[in-house]
Amino acid sequence: MIKKILVANRGEIALRVMRSAKEMGIKTVAIFSEADRGALHVQFADEAVCVGGPKSADSYLRIEKILEVSLDLQVDAIHPGYGFLSENALFAQRAEAVGITFIGPSPASIDLMGNKLAAKAAVANYNIPMVPGTKEAITNITEAKKIAQEVGFPILIKASAGGGGKGMRIVTDLGDFEEQMQLAVSEAVSAFGDGAVFIEKYIGSPRHIEVQVLGDKHGNIVHLFERECSIQRRHQKVIEEAPSSVLTPALREEMGQCAVNVAKACNYIGAGTVEFLVDENLNYYFLEMNTRLQVEHPVTEQITGLDLVKEQIKVAQGESLSFKQGDLKIEGHAVELRVYAEDPRNNFLPDIGKLVSYKRPQGPGVRVDDGFEEGMEIPIYYDPMIAKLVTFGQNRQEAIDRMIRAIDEYEITGIENTLAFGKFVMQHEAFRSGNFDTKFIQNYYNPELLSSPPAQEEAEVAAVLAAFLYKTTKPKTTTTFAATSVSTSNWKKNRSQL
Repeated sequence: MIKKILVANRGEIALRVMRSAKEMGIKTVAIFSEADRGALHVQFADEAVCVGGPKSADSYLRIEKILEVSLDLQVDAIHPGYGFLSENALFAQRAEAVGITFIGPSPASIDLMGNKLAAKAAVANYNIPMVPGTKEAITNITEAKKIAQEVGFPILIKASAGGGGKGMRIVTDLGDFEEQMQLAVSEAVSAFGDGAVFIEKYIGSPRHIEVQVLGDKHGNIVHLFERECSIQRRHQKVIEEAPSSVLTPALREEMGQCAVNVAKACNYIGAGTVEFLVDENLNYYFLEMNTRLQVEHPVTEQITGLDLVKEQIKVAQGESLSFKQGDLKIEGHAVELRVYAEDPRNNFLPDIGKLVSYKRPQGPGVRVDDGFEEGMEIPIYYDPMIAKLVTFGQNRQEAIDRMIRAIDEYEITGIENTLAFGKFVMQHEAFRSGNFDTKFIQNYYNPELLSSPPAQEEAEVAAVLAAFLYKTTKPKTTTTFAATSVSTSNWKKNRSQL
């Protein structure tokens, strides 16, 4: 049995894992960089160890240092969270080699699904629908042009080892092909150390729908239904919901079984996600598999009543799944907004600085997963996500309306953030009707439609005045919507520090 877990991550996901572990009576160890000495996950853990400097490469990505700490503190298992080393097969392999349980899939599964071409080859025997394109990496420009013409423009050049939109180029005609391919290869080498790219038919306006899967060490694999992830910026998700508003029960079951087959193709263990593109005719195509817990896992937890972190830990301990596919059903609807320290009025440029005021929304059906408190600094070195705001309702309409109410209650000043953008989406007819795709921002979003943020000084004065009035008059209710406060990005001014 697992008695102590080291969480090889930071911020909200580290806290998320630690809370579930604590409920299971498991002790936790936090690692942190010099920039995170005062972080909440450091304060929450039973033990905490600094593993290096502020940059990820000097701390959260130091495999041998993290393993050294794990051995010194006699931890039984490591939970990688998401990002950082969560999909690093070497990390999982090295942990196993020194006798520490890696809470996640096997190194072989991580390695297989981490390469998009290898993943496609692995699932081919299960008749998984795939976007037309190449089955192997391409390097010869002349041959690549010929293949592109056969597939038909527009096409997508993608890095085999890629993710997060990196190493990806859309090509609309043959004249741009050579330049775009060279750019894709260069970016792939820079981001992943692997310049292998392949060609796919570009689906212009798809929906991005993913299916949560869970497998144990005894061959049992189930799906936990789908998540709609089509509201994106820079190919990265901003708003997710579960279930999708467009899937019929029959299509949901078909895609769910397809996801289970993908997991079977790599002997998957633990929690993972199979991602699909869905076109306007509801034809779906396998995109990739993420071999870790997803950022948006809370919406699945809300509609299934399961704690996915606890399920991961149980699986890692060798336990069989305590439920079968037929035991699972969807209850209600959940929506998640990623609250980023970004300026939605300026192409979502990241921001840093102090959270001058920070008040979480409360009430029925509201969940906030975060890693910050008022007065803390948003560092320049990591992902700019402040929190995940999740709302749950008996139906989609209630979940959306509850999200609007929660956004209005959420008070954040001192940092540009995406609350106002989230409210814009929730109130837009395309989103409310369910008639949207991955081009929502491109088709509908206009920064000028957002309310103007107050100046920094005004926000600080307003915060002080509000506190004074509350103490002196004690109003029965106070609702503040302060989604943004700074008119220019501190991240941009300070990025030279990196």
